[in-house]
Amino acid sequence: MEKSKKSIISSSLLMFGAGVSIAEILTGTLLSPLGLKRGILAIIIGHLIGFVLLFLIGVIGSDNSKSSMESVKMSFGFKGGIFFSTLNILQLVGWTGIMIISGSIAANSIIPLSTTIWSLIIGFLIILWVLIGISDISKINIVAMSSLFILTIILSKVIFSPSTASIPFSTTDSISFGLAVELSAAMPLSWLPLIADYTKDSEQNRFCAFFASLSYTFISMWMYLIGLGAAIFTNNVDIAQILMSANLGVIAILIVVFSTVTTTFLDVYSSGISSVSINSKLSEKTVAIVVAVIGIILAIFTPISSLEGFLYLIGSIFAPMAAIMISDYFILHQDFNKDEFNIRNSILWLIGFIIYQLSLNVETVFGNTLPVMIIITFLSYITNKIALRVRTISINQ
Repeated sequence: MEKSKKSIISSSLLMFGAGVSIAEILTGTLLSPLGLKRGILAIIIGHLIGFVLLFLIGVIGSDNSKSSMESVKMSFGFKGGIFFSTLNILQLVGWTGIMIISGSIAANSIIPLSTTIWSLIIGFLIILWVLIGISDISKINIVAMSSLFILTIILSKVIFSPSTASIPFSTTDSISFGLAVELSAAMPLSWLPLIADYTKDSEQNRFCAFFASLSYTFISMWMYLIGLGAAIFTNNVDIAQILMSANLGVIAILIVVFSTVTTTFLDVYSSGISSVSINSKLSEKTVAIVVAVIGIILAIFTPISSLEGFLYLIGSIFAPMAAIMISDYFILHQDFNKDEFNIRNSILWLIGFIIYQLSLNVETVFGNTLPVMIIITFLSYITNKIALRVRTISINQ
């Protein structure tokens, strides 16, 4: 019992660390044209959608003691799983570069050393986290998460204090409510291919999936709110500058560096787990270190890409994938797919990908993820019933 409790706490802390990041705050700033009330509503709706999806995908992995990408093989077959594992590693490499450059830019505005030096420092700490290992990092994580929680409270107090709230803010509707909801759901979606990596080994499987998903959802909403508040109340989206203006020099650098390290560590660690789904001979730790090094190189030598467009791409890839997995496991109760490649589900995923991309030009109150997943879930159910009917007729003949 003690072991499972520790697993639940450890997984929840890891997912808490995943949510404390500069990228989450920056995404929150994109919602500022909606104003505070509508921005908060968009954050809540998007994250509720994300929470449900994280929990269900986490349950699939924890029920079967499989990592996220191994769970994908249950619906898409071995080769289908390799396809999504490859896409996941690519998005994790991208996230690693984005997180390191975001952290280094923020850190450099506090202590000017150059973004290259800060990228190397942050990258070194990420690699150090990998070398320590997921099983030995629990105690360090408790200290790090406790510190980040306290520092997050301080950051919130700085942004939402009466002295900043009095600053006037003018807004124009440059983002629709539906797209704001989608941006709020997109960040949780980016963790769908990773959530089961941290829930699969708990004895209290579904409790672990629930609390890990809840932990991430809570802190992610908080980070979005900080970004939203920063843009509205201070007319400033540079979190490092806000902290510096409040004379929080050392605390500011701790928030920036350790939030970047704890989040990006999970990206590189899960890239190692996903690589094993492609080739079991690969070393998780070695691949994680290689991804960290590539991320450092990307941060130093390439300009940061549009975070908004990157999030939409992630949503279009993993929302229909999750819909098919959820349909197979919870609605159709399908057994493990032993095919090398599940053609029907792969076609359904492609349809979902196209619908998602096309729907970005369509305004819906609930964003794009939920409507796309409802459509793909319905199609999954119908095509499965048709396939069963055809198979039954063929056997009877």
